[in-house]
Amino acid sequence: MFKKQHFAVAIAATLAAGSAQAALETSVTLKNETARFVKDGIRTGEATSKTDTTGAGKTTFKFENTAKIFLNDELENGSSWHGELNIVRDSKAVTGFDGHENYTQKDWLRELYMDTTVNDWDIRLGKQQVVWGTADGIKLLDMINPTDWSEFNQNTPADARIPVWMINAEKYLDNGANVQVILSQAKGNKIAGLGNASGRASSHSTSNQDHSFILKGADTISGKVNGFLNIAPAIGNVATNAFGGSFGTAGTASSGVLSSNPYYGYNQTVYDYVNNNSLVFNAGGATTTSWVTLCGAATSVGATTTKLCDTSGGDGTNPTNAFEYMTAASFTTFDTLGSITSEYRTEKPDDLDSNLAFRFKNTTSNGTNYSLNYAYAYDANPAIDLHWEDPNGNKLYSGTSINAQQAGVTVTTANEDVTSVHLFTDASEAVEYSSYANAIAASSFYAWDNGAANLVFTEKHYRTHNLGGSFDTTIETADMPIVLRGEALYMKDVKTPVIDRKKLGYGDLVGALKMEDADYFKYVIGADVNVLTDMMVSGQFIQFRNLDFVDEAQTCSTQHQANCGKYTADMAAMHLSNGLQKAEENKNFYSVFLTKPFGDSGEGRWGNIFIYEEGGGKWNRFDVEYGFNDQLIGTLEYNKYFGDTNTMFGQFENASNIQIGLKYLLQ
Repeated sequence: MFKKQHFAVAIAATLAAGSAQAALETSVTLKNETARFVKDGIRTGEATSKTDTTGAGKTTFKFENTAKIFLNDELENGSSWHGELNIVRDSKAVTGFDGHENYTQKDWLRELYMDTTVNDWDIRLGKQQVVWGTADGIKLLDMINPTDWSEFNQNTPADARIPVWMINAEKYLDNGANVQVILSQAKGNKIAGLGNASGRASSHSTSNQDHSFILKGADTISGKVNGFLNIAPAIGNVATNAFGGSFGTAGTASSGVLSSNPYYGYNQTVYDYVNNNSLVFNAGGATTTSWVTLCGAATSVGATTTKLCDTSGGDGTNPTNAFEYMTAASFTTFDTLGSITSEYRTEKPDDLDSNLAFRFKNTTSNGTNYSLNYAYAYDANPAIDLHWEDPNGNKLYSGTSINAQQAGVTVTTANEDVTSVHLFTDASEAVEYSSYANAIAASSFYAWDNGAANLVFTEKHYRTHNLGGSFDTTIETADMPIVLRGEALYMKDVKTPVIDRKKLGYGDLVGALKMEDADYFKYVIGADVNVLTDMMVSGQFIQFRNLDFVDEAQTCSTQHQANCGKYTADMAAMHLSNGLQKAEENKNFYSVFLTKPFGDSGEGRWGNIFIYEEGGGKWNRFDVEYGFNDQLIGTLEYNKYFGDTNTMFGQFENASNIQIGLKYLLQ
């Protein structure tokens, strides 16, 4: 990064040295933004343990001071250049995120580009942002630049948009049409809770947490309490220190992991134990069989931090912690999971990976503006892939066996064959075996004493095809003109989370969450009209359609107490607290936006946007901007999130906040 920063400075110095007669134009904007939560209660990612329900309350979470320095100059060949430096310090931000972050809204070099002409093409070369979409509160065609979602969608699009290096070429045809070609740097969205977690965890890691706007979906991946990144090593601790060699038939403990009779008690499950199916737990002197005892054992070996197990839980019908999702997991599986570690990695496109985009824009004879857009680009939203590795970094593969061999146990409806999970070094041998004996006989069977397996979470970006278009037209009525507008986008091969609750039920952690390709069709239809005195009113209907939606019922044993289906999950809202929520096949949003100037000379403006999402989530932002004079501008913003807490907007109810700001312009 040192080289990149100094390379950018060298470009700026070269441009300044090549300036023509006109003097370098500079201006500075100084700004402070202070934000405070207006509701008590815990927020996603805020808990430090599974029993922490206090939260930080009505605290100030943002005190950000910014100096933006704008540079503009002409060059000798008729070209020009522009730069924007961004000096930021937020004393209330999470440690490590209180200053500059490259490729976020806190990037120190916001923009640096040169405008020139080559033949009939207008070329803008450098770090910049390109705006294609016009939808209120939703990004569709606005897909050239990634977005900083670390403060969710509270910031203006211009502030949240992340400039990247690109070649931006435009040409006007003889008929007035416009052709635009963009070759841009491939960068991903900034999402709180993801992207910066790294390293291998043999115990609970903290990951990139403690931000104010962590989505439940991100918390499910890397959260300190609810994240499987941290639950996994807790499972490993419990499997080794509490379950290993501790379960047997009534009155008898097995003689140890992989004892001379390896089937002795091994096909018993969490369900069997909780339902007192002739089992006795012998670790730590406990002699009763109950959920409380099970979770007490888990707690005694260090599972107090994560939502691995909770003594207030039950049989898994309304799961809120990992064990309640894993009621069909056998103790053979826990042997496989003994002492496991976890690791988070990021595999981002490098600086030479690029996105290619085209746009054709024109106007029809009746005055309708339209565009056709295409981009072959990395999806700005990351996918999370899971796999197993041995301690040396070699990939391992999940396989299963059907256990019905325990001596003296008759297979009944209540005690069906149990699927257990194993690991293999050869993918071709990672299949379903008819017995545990057959599984361990496989040449690539990975035994627990070869070292603890490592569960690897890898954050990646995959290429997608994006084809879309837009239109806007004005309809003249007797009272006032109405502008109708719309955008549509077809996205191919978007990585989408698919949850397999049956596999999660018997402990196949890798098979339980897969990122699968899905095609989406997204569109927005809107209307804008001016009413009263210069008040603009805009209404929108937005729909996201998953054309490859997964919703499959699966046949499961009585060991599974919760839903054991396979379905597309809601990446924004899935969580241990809501059953790893299923997504909507067709997700609808409705929005209303109002804005109006005020004051004798229009020195003020107020605006209000309200968005309702299907499922009951709501967001309302009211903001006011007032110019006290030509240099001093004050701002006020109130963001209220409410509705169903298992929706994209509703989950941030306790993050509702008020923000005040002051900008001072220096010429």
